[in-house]
Amino acid sequence: MHVLITGANRGIGAGLAHAYQARGDVVTATARNRPGLSPLDVTDPGSVRALADAMGGAALDLLICNAGVYLDRGESLATGFDPDIWAESFAVNVTGVFLCVQAFLPHLARAPKPKIAIIASQMGSSTRAPGGSYVYRATKAAAINLGRNLATDLRPRGIAVGVYHPGWVQTDMGGADAEITTDEAVSGLVARFATLDLATSGCFETWDGRAHAF
Repeated sequence: MHVLITGANRGIGAGLAHAYQARGDVVTATARNRPGLSPLDVTDPGSVRALADAMGGAALDLLICNAGVYLDRGESLATGFDPDIWAESFAVNVTGVFLCVQAFLPHLARAPKPKIAIIASQMGSSTRAPGGSYVYRATKAAAINLGRNLATDLRPRGIAVGVYHPGWVQTDMGGADAEITTDEAVSGLVARFATLDLATSGCFETWDGRAHAF
C-alpha cells in the first residue's frame, strides 16, 4: 500500500508515518522543510503540483491530510485574532486539504480501493461551542464540511473520504496535559482508516471509533 501523509514532521503525522513504515507500506512522508521528508508546502499550489508530478504514474492508496496549524491559542477577543492568523490558518487547514486532494486525484484513481483521510477536530463540530479559539474552530468546521462534500463528489469515482477527530493528543499542539498519547491516537486512526470504504464514506469519527456529531 502507498500512503502519503502531509505534516509528517512531528506529532500525529510523524507517528502515522512510522506506523505505516513499520507495516512495510510505501510511505511518502511530507513536510515544508525537514531533511529526510518529501518537501511539500500545502499552501503553495506549485509545491503541491511539483510533488504530484514527481510521483509520475504511481498509484496512491491512502492520502492522509494531516498538516494543520493552531495559531489563535490564547488570543484575546478584545485585541487578538489578527486577519493574518485567519488567512494563514485557512490556507493550511482548509485550502491545503483541497489542493492536495485535487492534485493527487489521478494517483488515487490508479489504486484499487483509494481513500482520503482528513484530520479535523471535534473543535469544529457545530454541537460544541464553549467559546474561544475562533479561528481554529472555524477552519476545522470548514474541513469537516469539505470532507463531506468531497465524499459525495468522489463516490462515483470509487474514492472513499473520511473525516477524523484524533483525540486530544500529547503533542506540541495538544500540550502535555492532553488526554491520550501519540501512540494511542495513531493506533486508533490507523484502525479507522482501515475500515473506511464507500459504505462509510462521508463519516466523521473519533480516533477510537465513535461516530461524532457534525
